[in-house]
Parts: sequence; C-alpha cells; structure tokens
Amino acid sequence: MRGLNLMRNYGQHNALLAGIRAARREVIVTLDDDLQNPPEEIPKLLSKLDEGFDVVYGWSPGPQHGLLRNLATKLTKFALRGAIGSDIAAKVSAYRAFRSDLREAFADFQASYVSIDVLLSWGTTQFAAVDVRHDPRAAGRSSYGVARLATHALNVLTGFSTRPLRIASLVGLVFTLFGGAILVLVIVRFFVEGRVVPGFAFLASIISIFAGVQLLTLGVMGEYLARMHVRIMDRPPYAVRDEV
Repeated sequence: MRGLNLMRNYGQHNALLAGIRAARREVIVTLDDDLQNPPEEIPKLLSKLDEGFDVVYGWSPGPQHGLLRNLATKLTKFALRGAIGSDIAAKVSAYRAFRSDLREAFADFQASYVSIDVLLSWGTTQFAAVDVRHDPRAAGRSSYGVARLATHALNVLTGFSTRPLRIASLVGLVFTLFGGAILVLVIVRFFVEGRVVPGFAFLASIISIFAGVQLLTLGVMGEYLARMHVRIMDRPPYAVRDEV
C-alpha cells in the first residue's frame, strides 16, 4: 500500500488525479473513505467492466437531503451531462472502476480545476453503471454542502463546456427579439392610436431587463476569462510532498 502526502488540501478530484496517475495496475477503483459504498461491492464493478466497458460507476439512490442540497446535486448532474455528453451523468458517483489506459487521454492535463468524470470522457464513451449497496455514514458529516456542489457545477460548466456561452447567446437573441417586438408595439400604437405607450414604470422595467441580461452575459464571459487566466498561470492541480 502506498500513500501520497500532498502539500496541502487541493480538493477531492485533484487528489484523485494524483492517485490515478500513481496507480500501477490495469484497473483503477476509486471510492470515498466514509465506506458508504463498501469495498465488498468492487467485484460487481469489475464484472461489468469485463463486459467491454471502460468506466463503470457504482450507483445507488442514497439518502435524500434538504431542498437546496438536492437542487445543487441536480445542478451538478446537469453540468456533467453537458460536459460528458452522456446520459450516464445521472448515475455518476465517486465509486468507479475504469481501465488505466484511459489516463493517456489526459496525460498532459495541468489545470487546477479538475473533474475526474469529464477527464475520463475524453478517452471513452463506453460508460456503464451497476447498483451497489449504500450504507449509512458511520461518523462525521459530508463536506459536500450546497455551496461546494454549486461551485463544482460551475467549474464543470465553465471549465469543460461551452454550453453557458451558447445559453448566453440564446438569451441575448431572445431578448433582442423581445426588444424588437416592444418597438413594433410602440410604433403601431403611435400610428394607430396617435399616442405612445405611457408610463415611466414601463420604460424603467424594460431598461432593467435588458441591463440584467447584459450583466449576466458579461458575467458568463468573465468566468471563462478567469479560467483562461488561471490556466495561463500554469498552476498544477496538485503537488506531492512525499510518498509513504
């Protein structure tokens, strides 16, 4: 057994990347140390892997959390589906088995924002999932709260997908058409009824809507610029202090 002692806490996916690159066998299995998915279920994953798949997830519904936590989880799954491009994103979990040669697809990856599931999708489309047991947590609390899940979803969306930019473009197009329709309404009322649309509230609401859309679009572009800035700095995803 070998342990990698990292210089600091880089996050779960960054630490997993370090372990994946240090693995020496043909198949790699990852699982959380809370043992909610017990190691005794690993043969199920390996058996499914032998059917010709490259990545197999151990999936179980698990406990239901509060409304915000469930919404954050669904947002993360949505982000993964957009980045992976596969329906298997709904059953993605930290309990996974995959072939070691998939590492070649992300051998040169050095960004500080890491998503193991997205990186695996760079090397294969052969995903599968099997039902596994989900035990209660023996001690402690999960560190994945609403804020952390939402941050991970944002990192996946803006770090490994161009979907937010396309959505921003679509929103801009929709509100451009909306503005054109409002202009037509004003012109028609002027020529037909001889008066314009009255009211300061109407004008103020239209200006507020369009200003909000512009700020939203600029925010999306800013997120992508921030990711580019971080990657240009060439920050490593992790640094190993020593190997035990």
